Amino acid sequence: MKVNKKVLLATGLAVAASMLALAGCSSTGSTPAPTESGAASGSLTVWVDADRARALEDVAKTFEKEKGVKVNLVVKDYGKIRDEFTAQVPTGKGPDITIGGHDWIGALVKDGIVAPVELGDKAADFEKVAVEAVSYDGKTYGLPYAIENIAILRNTALADATPATFDEMIAKGKTAGTEYPFVVGLDPQAADPYHLYPFQTSFGSAVFGRNADGSYDASQFTIGDENGQKFAAWLTSQGDTGTKVLNLNLSGDLAKEAFNAGKSPYFLTGPWNVADAEKAGIKVSVDAIPTAGGEPAQPFAGVQAFFLSAKSKNALIANEFLVNYIGTADVQTKLFEAGGRPPALSESFTAAQSDEVIAGFAKVGANAVPMPSIPEMGSVWDDWGKTEAALIKGTADPAAEWTKMADSIKSKLG
Repeated sequence: MKVNKKVLLATGLAVAASMLALAGCSSTGSTPAPTESGAASGSLTVWVDADRARALEDVAKTFEKEKGVKVNLVVKDYGKIRDEFTAQVPTGKGPDITIGGHDWIGALVKDGIVAPVELGDKAADFEKVAVEAVSYDGKTYGLPYAIENIAILRNTALADATPATFDEMIAKGKTAGTEYPFVVGLDPQAADPYHLYPFQTSFGSAVFGRNADGSYDASQFTIGDENGQKFAAWLTSQGDTGTKVLNLNLSGDLAKEAFNAGKSPYFLTGPWNVADAEKAGIKVSVDAIPTAGGEPAQPFAGVQAFFLSAKSKNALIANEFLVNYIGTADVQTKLFEAGGRPPALSESFTAAQSDEVIAGFAKVGANAVPMPSIPEMGSVWDDWGKTEAALIKGTADPAAEWTKMADSIKSKLG
């Protein structure tokens, strides 16, 4: 197993110290039973969902065998992990390590919930976008394990290619003779800023500006600029009072059902919907997202990671488990096989691209931008989504409504 020697030396000393402490606390030689918080010196508690638990079973046993530290894998409902982690850590409870999305980081750091993960020289072994995503204020706050982004899922029986521009894609989609030339899941009240973002970036519009190191700068709130207003006008032109291509009555599930039933040649979605399409007998290709505004269409990149609790009593041991065990090619590959998302470790990421679908998403992802993880992003989504929905419905003046949205968000940012 490949290890980071610098981290290993430091954590080796910590393990030795903890073992001496453990030996001295009991004259009978018995080991205290591990608690859910992993408070016992000889144990780590890791919160995972069911798929990740199965993928980590072997490495947990290996770590215990090699280091004498038991790893307790506690299966949690992923949808509840963030709230439970945030509630328990300040009280000294909760796990040493948990899985989560990189966009949690800003709020978790601000609230003192997570501690930095010391990747050391191993940071260079991961995809750049993955490391950028888990970085905040010059520090790394997670061990990345998966990268995901959206792309065009094409039914190869209905279309032989995805054109370079949105208008050309819609024209080609119409020649297929299906009910919809293109589908994307939207919410009638909140649209979907995440899925529509690549079209927004193709107009040169972004939410926040970025610093030289790639991090987001909340003081550079750029969404309301002229390019954003151009995107707003485009949304209206594609909605209820225009082409009707953007359909608020097609939820995520309905868009998937339509594509899987052969009712559209093109579906803007992520790797999470590929398996169901293939199960429905659809032969798919993963293609680049066409530009609507003339510039590259850049989707958000979402990164899944393991976070280290700021209250962990075994932080150094936990850091070693993350960097030198979960951060290895065999484990990252097992996590990929369990979840179907491209791995964050470059060696595993490259190997996974032998799968054409993964290679397709990876190619599109090379042009993606990390979803902002700064705390201020939490103030953006609500106004952003509601405004997009209003524009698609055609109930508001695009420039005025977009400016109103930007002003509302800015007032919340302070």
